[in-house]
Amino acid sequence: MTSLPRRPWSAVVRLLERDERVFAFLLAVVMVGGLATLGLAPLRPRYQFDIFSLVLWFAAYKACILMWVTVNPRATSLVFSGALAVDLLIVFSLLYLTGGGESLYYVLFFPLVAINAYYFGRAVGLLITFVAGLLFWAACWLAPPPATWTAVVILMGLVGLPAFALAHVAERERRGRTEVERVNAELTGTLTRLEAAQQELVVAERMATVGRLSLKMAHEVRNPIAAIGLNAEILGDIVSERPDPEMVEAKSLVGAIRDQVGALDAITEEYLAFARFPRPQFEEDSVNDMVSALIDFVRPLASRQGITLHAETDPSVPSMAIDRSLMRQAVLNLVKNGFEALSQGGSITVTTRRVEDNVEIAVSDTGPGINEEVGSRLFEQFFTTKPQGTGLGLSITRQIAEQHGGQIQWSSRPGAGATFTITLPIKRPEHA
Repeated sequence: MTSLPRRPWSAVVRLLERDERVFAFLLAVVMVGGLATLGLAPLRPRYQFDIFSLVLWFAAYKACILMWVTVNPRATSLVFSGALAVDLLIVFSLLYLTGGGESLYYVLFFPLVAINAYYFGRAVGLLITFVAGLLFWAACWLAPPPATWTAVVILMGLVGLPAFALAHVAERERRGRTEVERVNAELTGTLTRLEAAQQELVVAERMATVGRLSLKMAHEVRNPIAAIGLNAEILGDIVSERPDPEMVEAKSLVGAIRDQVGALDAITEEYLAFARFPRPQFEEDSVNDMVSALIDFVRPLASRQGITLHAETDPSVPSMAIDRSLMRQAVLNLVKNGFEALSQGGSITVTTRRVEDNVEIAVSDTGPGINEEVGSRLFEQFFTTKPQGTGLGLSITRQIAEQHGGQIQWSSRPGAGATFTITLPIKRPEHA
């Protein structure tokens, strides 16, 4: 196996990815290079010194700065501020030691001020320019001849104007980069939301396909179920006409078949009613009359199961725009749930009352109540705790309430029954 050739410059590129490292590297190159270049200029004998050793020490000092900001990037601003002060003092010392105004080392102020202005900004760049002018004046004063104020001002102008322009460009570049990063973050978030929406759309499309197939299957199943029920009824009549002892068991089996067929037919009808949910037709009607008629309708069934029915209507409930058949179905679903909860007998109370601008229809039973685990999933489609249930009754009831601009809530205490309350606005909102 052949190994890939190593690229020594890749490590350097990775090292200089962050701004503070790039700044430290550029400052080191400019200052060390400038010092070494100016060392080529001839100095008067009394001002000469070991420039080679100075360049080596200065390079080592800049390497330490680079390593420091690499190891501890949080202290970058503090490190660069201290390095700036040291650099200014070094340039001042070189000016003083090499003849003040006669020295060429004042040129080091140009890259030093420009690069620091690029990093710290325009205001700090102007401040460094002023300090550089003062240091030049002080070095010339300590190593005569002193500099005139015009020379100091000219130096500050030549140093400060390019530094100010560079800092201005740097700040615009930083603002542009920040804006690009913000837009990129927004685009990334939008792309993430679009991908999530696309996944939801795919799931919804699959569910819609499953719904259409199941609806078609329910339609196809209705006819065989009806045929089985009819044949079971005919077979039951034939069996009941024969007095043979062995026909007693056959009659029992036929009855079981008819019960199961009836349960399948009820499940199919309820699913089809849910799938083809009708658009409500609102008309002015009395909620109290609807509840009273419903109680009269189910009272015989309640009596056979040993259940007592109570209806308590509030006379202050006004006529309101409702779909009577749909609202009757919603309340009937709640009453049926009450019947199934009262397998050992009990009572169910249906009440109506006006609460400000709303009408409440409450169905309460004296059954065992509802635990929190079941209660959190009561209105989920196809969730049921009954062996023969479809899990659509409460979902349909909630949908009817919402189509009327209302809502349904429940409350329960263990062993003290449960209460389902449909709240409807007297004036139905247009968006409902």
